[in-house]
Amino acid sequence: MATMTLTRSRHNKVIAGVCAGLAERIGWKPKTMRLVFLLSCLLPGPQFLLYIVLWIVMPQRAY
Repeated sequence: MATMTLTRSRHNKVIAGVCAGLAERIGWKPKTMRLVFLLSCLLPGPQFLLYIVLWIVMPQRAY
């Protein structure tokens, strides 16, 4: 069984490809992941900071 690494999307990105990369990793549509992220920003917590960290840490897909 091949494992899929967590990478930022190159082709399906809006800002940095983080939400699209996460969505592809767990099998969701990128629009669904973006909506979940936006809704989570209405709750208190470090969601935006986590997005910035993932932007820095996640490598961009090579293809």
